Amino acid sequence: MVQKLKKSLYFFVASYFRFFASIRLKVWKPRIVVVTGSSGKTTLLHLIESQLGDKAKYTHEANSSFGISFDILGLHRKTLLLYEWLMLFFLAPIKVFSRLPKEKLYIVEADCDRPHEGKFLSEFLKPEATLWTNVSRTHSMNFEKDVKNGKFKSVDEAIAHEFGHYVQRTKNLVIVGNASSLLEKQLSRAKCTIEKVLDKGELINYGVDKNGSTFVIGKEKYVFKYLLPQKTSTLILMCLSLMDYLNEKVDKSFNNFRLAPGRSSLFEGIKNTTIVDSSYNANLDSMTEIVEMFSKIGSGIKWVVLADMIEQGNREEEEHKKLAELVLKYNFQKVILMGPRVSKYTKPILIENGRDVVNFINPKDVLDYLLSNAKGEEVILFKGARFLEGVIEHLLKNKEDVKKLVRREKVWQIRRKKWGL
Repeated sequence: MVQKLKKSLYFFVASYFRFFASIRLKVWKPRIVVVTGSSGKTTLLHLIESQLGDKAKYTHEANSSFGISFDILGLHRKTLLLYEWLMLFFLAPIKVFSRLPKEKLYIVEADCDRPHEGKFLSEFLKPEATLWTNVSRTHSMNFEKDVKNGKFKSVDEAIAHEFGHYVQRTKNLVIVGNASSLLEKQLSRAKCTIEKVLDKGELINYGVDKNGSTFVIGKEKYVFKYLLPQKTSTLILMCLSLMDYLNEKVDKSFNNFRLAPGRSSLFEGIKNTTIVDSSYNANLDSMTEIVEMFSKIGSGIKWVVLADMIEQGNREEEEHKKLAELVLKYNFQKVILMGPRVSKYTKPILIENGRDVVNFINPKDVLDYLLSNAKGEEVILFKGARFLEGVIEHLLKNKEDVKKLVRREKVWQIRRKKWGL
């Protein structure tokens, strides 16, 4: 009942904040660049920031109908608890008159977690340029109603259509990455120039190890000190295309690039283990990218901790069985599953194929298992939903690294505590 009420009031309440944010936006008048897509948005945002630096303002940790308005108004949620909303409602009209940002370029990460969100945000932002990374099944359950009522043939089509609103309302340039047939169909809505970056350069070589990632694209070599999946090459090209459009000089070293928390961050763990933290979120596409990347990180004892892919709706069985097929491609020494979905759909397939698998529902049980069974030297990948960051927190050798994990707000601390973490 509570969830249904939240959904029904979502855009009604979001419109309140958008009203005041739009006033401030009209006074500020920045050039707006939207970064959108099912995955890779945040990494692309950080690639762009590594090039532009303080020449632009960026929507860090704010990509929703609420978050973007909050960012424009200079409102910040610190705890994510309910009482904060009263202060936010009170401050919104006051913040309209606060000092404007000095930057005249605004790089906005914008999502489409639900029907109408792309329309809601694109009408508000009216971007000068849009960078669209890809389309995949994220938050699928939110789009099932539009399939059932016959508006779309599939959830994938419904998601692509929602992203298409950004394309439709972009003024000058749309830059696209992995142009699937779903994405291509939406490009017909554009009233501006379309640039497909995969026509501009070919990935010649890709390498990854504990020291970082290397991409050879055309005649250029790009080296990063972070673990990045192979498809990051497309994001690099999108970033370079935007720099060309903005007439900005390119720093090919990307020395100023910083990886966002929970996107394959590398940590030293207790017992001389190594932790690869990709706990921010998960759908099958992102699972595939990260698991494939992890398989390429040298030799050694490799364990994977995989949790549920949530909000998949009536496709959750299909997606979690595909996850099993993905894992079967690689010879990981141990597979640890957490959550009811991976336990029900993924585990049986792995067991049938002779894999060493254990499964748990509670993240505390995963932590206890790792503390008891890790002997040392293991390289452990964490990917999926359901509080994996809380498990990682207790496995870090350097406790200062806790600050580098995702979901540090008070509300998440309370929820992790309820799960025994």
